[in-house]
Amino acid sequence: MLTMPKNLPQPQLKPNTEVVLQKRYLRKDLSGKQVETPRDLFWRVASCIAAEEAKYNQSTCKGDVLARDFYDLMTSWKFLPNSPTLMNAGTDLGQLSACFVLPVGDSIEEIFDAVKYAAMIHKSGGGTGFSFSRLRPKDSRVGSTGGVASGPVSFLRIFNTATEQVKQGGTRRGANMGILRVDHPDILEFIRAKEKEGEFNNFNLSVGLTEVFMRAVENDEHYDLVAPNSGEVINRLRAREIFELLVKKAWQSGDPGIVFLDRINRDNPTPDQGEIESTNPCGEQPLLPYEACNLGSINLSCFYVPGHNDAADPARDGIDWAELKRVVHLSVRFLDNVIDASRFPLDSITETVRKNRKIGLGVMGFADLLYQLEMAYDSQQGLELGERIMAFIQEEGHKASAQLAVERGAFPAYATSVYAKKKLGPYRNATVTTIAPTGTLSIIAGCSSGVEPLFALCFTRNILDGERLVEVNPHFEAALADAGLFSHELMDAVVAKGSIQEMDYLPAKLRKVFVTAMDIAPVWHLRMQAAFQRHTDNAVSKTVNLTNSATEQDIFDIYWLAYQEGCKGVTVYRDGCKSIQVLATGEGQKKMDGESGAEPVQSGLSAAQVGAGVRKRPDIVWGFTQKVPTGLGVMYLTVNEVDGQPFEVFATIGKSGRSITAKAEAIGRLVSLALRSGVHVRDVVAQIKGIGGEHPVFRGKGLLLSIPDAIAWVLEKRYLKDEHIGDVNDLQAQNCPECGEPLVFQEGCLICPGCGFSRCG
Repeated sequence: MLTMPKNLPQPQLKPNTEVVLQKRYLRKDLSGKQVETPRDLFWRVASCIAAEEAKYNQSTCKGDVLARDFYDLMTSWKFLPNSPTLMNAGTDLGQLSACFVLPVGDSIEEIFDAVKYAAMIHKSGGGTGFSFSRLRPKDSRVGSTGGVASGPVSFLRIFNTATEQVKQGGTRRGANMGILRVDHPDILEFIRAKEKEGEFNNFNLSVGLTEVFMRAVENDEHYDLVAPNSGEVINRLRAREIFELLVKKAWQSGDPGIVFLDRINRDNPTPDQGEIESTNPCGEQPLLPYEACNLGSINLSCFYVPGHNDAADPARDGIDWAELKRVVHLSVRFLDNVIDASRFPLDSITETVRKNRKIGLGVMGFADLLYQLEMAYDSQQGLELGERIMAFIQEEGHKASAQLAVERGAFPAYATSVYAKKKLGPYRNATVTTIAPTGTLSIIAGCSSGVEPLFALCFTRNILDGERLVEVNPHFEAALADAGLFSHELMDAVVAKGSIQEMDYLPAKLRKVFVTAMDIAPVWHLRMQAAFQRHTDNAVSKTVNLTNSATEQDIFDIYWLAYQEGCKGVTVYRDGCKSIQVLATGEGQKKMDGESGAEPVQSGLSAAQVGAGVRKRPDIVWGFTQKVPTGLGVMYLTVNEVDGQPFEVFATIGKSGRSITAKAEAIGRLVSLALRSGVHVRDVVAQIKGIGGEHPVFRGKGLLLSIPDAIAWVLEKRYLKDEHIGDVNDLQAQNCPECGEPLVFQEGCLICPGCGFSRCG
């Protein structure tokens, strides 16, 4: 690592940036003590990546100068690499890529190799994608054993359980994409896999649609289901019914999404190496088996030129194109160096990555740039700007890759790539651009995420001692100040409403420009995704947000428009489609909190009983005692009932120390208090299920993680037999499991705008 210059300036951090860096990125010693400052972090990354320049004799850059350029690039917030690079560059781990795809072959050995390899990748900080399309259908004969196959969905559950036990790099939970081709015989089971909330909570699922299938939908025809192991046609289904089922499931829960496999392979730059079967967890990075890609994003809000908002005059369009060009070229060099600096968990991944050298340069801060330019997201002008910006980045990115090829040579597989056949290049990288999720990165940079519209103009954040602070988008605040309209009362009203569209007392232009995700009609979400996709090598991570009142026909139309507009996949999310709402603002939150005057639901008690205080214990109660293994010893859980419902619990741990005995007794007393106060057993289970402990143990088909998790297991098994209750870490959880802030669903993933928690990286 290069020596840090003495005059290296400190990065200017916003409060959110500092919180996220301390929690997730700054290095700590074995005792958990922080041993790195933000300046140390960015210099560690910059110097590590710049040091790779010394490997190339023809390089036009010097390592020490380039390290300072990289440092300034990141600390000006104009560009940031993906999280594994920030976490691991210059460390012993040295795994710097976010996206991986692993093959899942049709044998027990290949399947469990994939499970093992995925665990290694998750541990190093990456996310994994899998296609389960090679697996033979459920109930097929297995020639080697004479038994029958259990099918893709059964093995998907094994992958999900394994992921649950691995926390990525100590900072990120495992994230996966599972894909099944629409012509696989088990496709109906796959489409319905997430009907029960909490199932496959470590996976995003997508159905791989083919051109044959889409033509059959259009013509209302049947299509073949083909066994991948034999090539035999197993069944024929009406394509439109399957498409409508996909729409229905997306309307109900957002899962599964869809990807257009043939379209992805049409743009495969190295088809001689095989077909692309899967993508990374959020769908924007199609990859070959055993391939990885490192990503980075340019913050477009940094390229606004104040006072130059004249769309009719290209010289005064409000964007610093010269600086954007410089940053694109520097960022491409940075990402190419990351490939050389990265140490991958498998030799096969190292070989494939360095053969193709794919990078994924994308953007964030687009919504903020539109605010600065006083341009509406849902407008033709906004679409044209998005397409113009991405076309510029695509063109300059490929020029930068071509320049690197002059200095360092083309990617090794160039000679057999589509570029060589079309006489394009040579290029250093098989792909250059990707629009990736930037949930945590955008918090660090202080900008909007990816190409998404802003989810809220202002929101409340929990701080010390229960106090709540209203945070306002700086461009919205500046616009209000310029108009002489800013007030704390107005901000409270915006938080309550979640939007300014119905505030007729605000200027019409202000309401037109400052739209949020739920203000925008679904078609504009999709058209913006398509605008960026037209100039992106890989794909675009984007969520089409819909109001709760959206119909299945609305989703049908979005899916079909995505196909017509050339998108490579699409994710929709209908507000409130989960039984536990992801994010509610203002009045919607009051309804969820029971402030609407509605009758209590599923409490097991009458309205008069609820809230009447703790019920007295009858003189005689009946119950049962169950023996449950835990990592701290055998627990004996006694559950007493009243009217067939749990009334109180007593937990004792055999041969345990006083501290453990006290904890078990305390948990039992608090659970009993909740039950006797009218809290439904379902809500108790949802709160304590999944709480982790130091010594998890196997029980049946799963793990018991701790004493509270074991209590939840007993209660769920006896009283909630037909339900699956997700734990507080499930995708459907309303609030962040780490800081308690409301979670936002965007870019195909849940993220926390407060602390940077993300299920997908």
